[in-house]
Amino acid sequence: MTSITFFVAGIPKPAGSKTAFAIKKGGVYTGRTVVMDACKKTKSWQATVKAEARKHAPATPFVGPIEVFLHFSLPRPKSHYGKGKNLGELKSTAPYYPTGRPDVLKLARAVEDAMTGVVYGDDAQIVRERIMKVYTGGKTSFDVGVRIEVCLI
Repeated sequence: MTSITFFVAGIPKPAGSKTAFAIKKGGVYTGRTVVMDACKKTKSWQATVKAEARKHAPATPFVGPIEVFLHFSLPRPKSHYGKGKNLGELKSTAPYYPTGRPDVLKLARAVEDAMTGVVYGDDAQIVRERIMKVYTGGKTSFDVGVRIEVCLI
């Protein structure tokens, strides 16, 4: 097996932004800090990605250079749809691409980290990557998620 392709359903969550906290004990700083992801739902999203990746992963993680393609489909905001007699109809002014948050690189980072040790040994093996995010075309939740392709090159 030199490539795998699969889809992970769910609302993609970003990783990468961190928040650091200094630890106090008895009102005095201990000199220790804790670093956490700023997005509280990142861990559950990564667990979902990892579980789906395990179903499609090679018997042993890929070794060597790899290419990754990540196609994120995000849910459209309600404001993209009409009201009244146009209820549920996509407005002509609704954009095709989501240009706001979450950042596409942070979405990719969460997926890359989740696949480390499952699909490949280390995300440093990624030598070529294509990432995109679009709004889902459908009105159903199963259209939302990420399509993942990983190829050994």
